[in-house]
Amino acid sequence: MDFSQAGLDKARRLAAARAVHVTWVHADLHDYCPASASFELVAVIYLHLPAASRRLVFGRAADAVAPNGTLLVIGHDKTNISAGWGGPQDPAILYGPADVLADIEGLQVTRAERVERDVATELGPKVAIDVVVRATRSQTPPDHRR
Repeated sequence: MDFSQAGLDKARRLAAARAVHVTWVHADLHDYCPASASFELVAVIYLHLPAASRRLVFGRAADAVAPNGTLLVIGHDKTNISAGWGGPQDPAILYGPADVLADIEGLQVTRAERVERDVATELGPKVAIDVVVRATRSQTPPDHRR
């Protein structure tokens, strides 16, 4: 799922070149509500939204994880502005591990941390600070919809 048609087109080309089958959805995350407990893997990668929108989208993403499935969230950490390199510079759209954990009810967290990532720049090597959260759903599917 992506809001960018250009991004989806590129993803289709990459998937086809690797003989990978993917169902693509072009939608706005504010409107898109995936089916509850329906995906083995839900990945939210470098999605930065204001807190209210983030809570809605991350909550829906968590709800979409099937029993024994995994949610993976990776994004620029809110400390990246002052201690890292690159990424969004608006603190209103950044988050940390605790923010993600508050947004993803019903999952068992297996990893929630800040990680440093090397970045090659014109000025030489730099370090970016990301948040990584991995969580799984037990055998019991969720009994609610967001």
